[in-house]
Order: sequence, then C-alpha cells, then structure tokens
Amino acid sequence: MTTFVLATHNPHKLREFRVLISDLADRIGPAELLSLDDIGATGDVEETGTTFEENALIKARVGASMGYITFADDSGLSVDALDGAPGIYSARYSGGDDEDNNQLLLKNMRDKTDRTARYVCAIACVFPDGEEFTVRGECEGELLHEYRGNGGFGYDPMFYVPALCKTFAEATLDEKNTVSHRGVATRLFAAELIRRLTK
Repeated sequence: MTTFVLATHNPHKLREFRVLISDLADRIGPAELLSLDDIGATGDVEETGTTFEENALIKARVGASMGYITFADDSGLSVDALDGAPGIYSARYSGGDDEDNNQLLLKNMRDKTDRTARYVCAIACVFPDGEEFTVRGECEGELLHEYRGNGGFGYDPMFYVPALCKTFAEATLDEKNTVSHRGVATRLFAAELIRRLTK
C-alpha cells in the first residue's frame, strides 16, 4: 500500500482528498492518505511564498522531508480591480473570519466598475527524493454587490460564475466541482500523479 500525506491540519480538506485517492485506487493500487497530525508534524507551516505554487510547495516539503510522498494546496481569490488582491492572503485578508473578509472585500470594491475575479488553486506534490511538481486550476467569475446563497465558504456567496449562472454559494457541490478552481486543479493533479507513479 502506498502512503501519501496531505500537508494540512484541516479535516474537511483531508476528506476531500481521500475521495480523490480512493477514486485513483484502480490506477495506482491500494493507498492511504494521512494528515500532518498523523505523522507527528503538528506545528503550523509558515507560508512565506509570494505565489500560490510557492506556498503549496513549502507545505508539501514538510511531509516529504519525513519520507512521505506529500501534497498540499494553496488557493485564494484574485480580483482584477484590486491588482490581484487578496490573492495569497485570501484567508487572512481582514485578520478575521470569512465574514470579516467578505465585508472588507465588499468595502474595497464599493466604487469599482470592473468586478472580474478568479479563484485560483495550486496543488504541489513533493517526493522524498526531491522530485516535485505543481499544477494550477482557475475559475473565472465576477463579484456581486451582495451575498447570494448559503452554501460554500470563503468568498463563495459573492462569487458569481457565469458558467453556472449562480454563485458558488448557490451551487451544489457537484455543480461547483465541475468548474471550480479546486476541481480543475485536482483533475490535473490526478493525471500527473498517475503519470509519475506508473512511468
């Protein structure tokens, strides 16, 4: 059995990636996915990168340094009218929670006519021998002036996706996964992981 580590302490993210690994079992054989907590890496990883890819690699290298094939993701919202902000600082944009972040974004966008934005997700994989790769998924959308929908998290209530004709917070998980930045990145990651493990 192949053991992978997801460089996270987030149980929701771990569940999502466990589904991915189980879906790949017929191609890569039996596999298990552990978290950083499971391998004893309990401290916070300082994300000092300047891009989503750099931060994902920083996190993934923690597990790889302990002998595991490790992957990590870093994602956020990039708003054109704000020169790409909040970007890599999306989760800590306001210094508060999701609601604080959303309110600050609404405030900063109050007089902006260009509402285009995109969600970005970078996934990095690092092997114990130092081999590594990254993939990126993006989802184009626009920011509304108010919230719509009760689902999702982060900036989902105001992120309108033309391809779905609704916000991410109004979409079902299946609908969201078909077009989301994480869905796109996950599919690219799965294809590349299979290629490297079966070459």
